Amino acid sequence: MEAANKLSTIAKTFKPSPIQELSHLAQSCNAINLAEGFPDFPAPLHLKNAAISAIHSDFNQYRHVQGVCDYLAKIVNEKHNLDVNPQTDVAICCGQTEAFAAAVFAIIDKDDEVILFDPCFETYEACITMAGGVPVYVALDPPHWTLNPETLKRSFTEKTKAIVLNSPHNPTGKVFTKVELEVIAGECCSRDCLAITDEVYEYVTFDNNKHTSLASLSGMKDRTIITSSLSKSFSVTGWRVGWAIAPPLIASAIKNIHVKITDSAPAPFQEAALTALTTPQEYFELLQKDYEYKRDFMVKLLEGIGFQIAFKPQGSFFLFAELPEDFPFTDVFYLVYLSCVPSNDGICKEDDREGRSGGCARAWIFSR
Repeated sequence: MEAANKLSTIAKTFKPSPIQELSHLAQSCNAINLAEGFPDFPAPLHLKNAAISAIHSDFNQYRHVQGVCDYLAKIVNEKHNLDVNPQTDVAICCGQTEAFAAAVFAIIDKDDEVILFDPCFETYEACITMAGGVPVYVALDPPHWTLNPETLKRSFTEKTKAIVLNSPHNPTGKVFTKVELEVIAGECCSRDCLAITDEVYEYVTFDNNKHTSLASLSGMKDRTIITSSLSKSFSVTGWRVGWAIAPPLIASAIKNIHVKITDSAPAPFQEAALTALTTPQEYFELLQKDYEYKRDFMVKLLEGIGFQIAFKPQGSFFLFAELPEDFPFTDVFYLVYLSCVPSNDGICKEDDREGRSGGCARAWIFSR
């Protein structure tokens, strides 16, 4: 039996994730992890204690914790002036990744086009492709990764079903401006398109930049699916508690897909989410200050050894650093080389799209 003939057509198109490959290489060498966007410092003690307490209290079976939906609705309504119903508009999922995938599966049919801002997180393309959709890339203009409104407008066709927005942005560190958000919202409304937002870095912004949810703009609440999670805000990327917030019909579809695939997010961590979602504002202010210090440290360090930093990140964990002009090797070689250097944190490469210059790595900000 030839095993390759037994694979589905979509499975044959997928290659190993370069992020995962670099991560596994780093682990095998006991080295800096230059790939995945996760912090190298402990999760908050009060949150860990809440999870431990939930396990000891035997919250270890399939579970839906409605209180998580209640708190999320309260937070989103207060922060973004929305009117989210916790009973009908919120779906708890296994991390933002599953929430995003379920959202795509809920709205995308074969040959539907979905606009992605390039560069972007690799999971978006994979989910759209699995759903039978067609990714359409709109390049952000370096070095400040600005959105050209005319480029965006030209990307729409009669087949465009949705647009994906990640802000603060992985991997550039960009926070989309209010003007850019208004352009996106205007196109969605005028062309009757949906939007899926990835807002996992909403609490990681710098230099007085503030996160604005696309759903809060005029005409967007009923056409936006917000996805997010505990992962980045609380340094628990392995707990896999995320959510989607959407109009009732779409939220219901996301819940149904979630149940068919994974049934429920980890029960003890859903219980711990109740503690996370009632964390005082002072925690987020300290988180922001810590990451801003680390961003500044990383920029100074890279510039000091010859890298060019054309854009200082406004949010998220990432920055683009251009290799020195006289560097004799490719960016990929450099990253693999660094992956074999014993230490404890790092940098990652986003695969280049056609027409984009090489020599750019994405670096995430490490702890002192």
